[in-house]
Amino acid sequence: MSRARVARRIAAGAAYGGGSVGLIGAATVGLVMAEVRLAKRQVGGGSAPVPPSADGRYGVAFAGPSDPLRFVLLGDSTAAGQGVRRAGQTPGALLASGMAAVAERPVDFRNVALPGARSDDLERQVSLVLADPSGVPDVCVIMIGANDVTHRMPATLSVRCLSTAVRRLRTAGAEVVVGTCPDLGTIEPVYQPLRWLARRVSRQLAAAQTIGAVEQGGRTVSLGDLLGPEFEANPRELFGPDNYHPSAEGYATAAMAMLPTLCASLGLWPESDRLDGSRREGMLPVAKAASRAAREAGTEVTAARAPWALLKHRRRRRLPAHTEPEAHEDRDPDTGDGPLRGHGSGATWRRA
Repeated sequence: MSRARVARRIAAGAAYGGGSVGLIGAATVGLVMAEVRLAKRQVGGGSAPVPPSADGRYGVAFAGPSDPLRFVLLGDSTAAGQGVRRAGQTPGALLASGMAAVAERPVDFRNVALPGARSDDLERQVSLVLADPSGVPDVCVIMIGANDVTHRMPATLSVRCLSTAVRRLRTAGAEVVVGTCPDLGTIEPVYQPLRWLARRVSRQLAAAQTIGAVEQGGRTVSLGDLLGPEFEANPRELFGPDNYHPSAEGYATAAMAMLPTLCASLGLWPESDRLDGSRREGMLPVAKAASRAAREAGTEVTAARAPWALLKHRRRRRLPAHTEPEAHEDRDPDTGDGPLRGHGSGATWRRA
């Protein structure tokens, strides 16, 4: 059965309360889960530093008559920034800094993600967001899915929880961008054939997540094997001390993929009047768009007229950072690099 058909079955089961639709056989999933857990023990005891808090205001040099944009991040350990030790290296800080630079407005950022969270924790996280007395955020980013795979959460339940979270946030008035399930086949100590199986189950869940999120009015960006080529070339830089969570460079790579979509959701990013066929952009049935996005990391899927969706490959380029006087620099002691890592720093991002 094609990935598009599997993803559609999972999404349909999630929407209509159907039973569990397996991604692959239960025994195989058990093997994948055991292999991933063994890998985590082999590369550092399965532990990583407690994620640093990056909550606060970014882009303070842009303070003016406009109110700050409000941005909230939900999800699991990847959303929380586990694996790095500095606030400015977390995905939330990177995205908030980039969004402030593009909008030329301050951004108030809050992170409610929880390391180890699965999609059924999104109900609690969304409730925290909507209960905030300062009001509904302008945009929310959700990054979740890996723990659903490794803990064998039924795919229909996983997608149902995500879809409900997107619907609640959209109904409240927030834009929503979902970073779909990453490719667990990129974890270094997971060997063949389980590496192939981990990749397959991750991509199937990512495709189903895309359908669920897009049908509720959200946008998705596939994280997939975004780090794959870089990891193959230099795994020690792209993955953190436990070789399981991304490093500062890994998070920067993911942030570059998500920032254009995050900005586009708020009308801050230039939109082309036509799709670029040379870059395999197009309008497809949502299940086919979801399947293709799961294969091509960094791909955006957004709703068009039902049952169609837009598949976009936004160009991304990170330019040298502009550090504000009020911000402190937060450079990597090993590489000396500093772009987008200073807490509250501004940086210039543009379409190539």
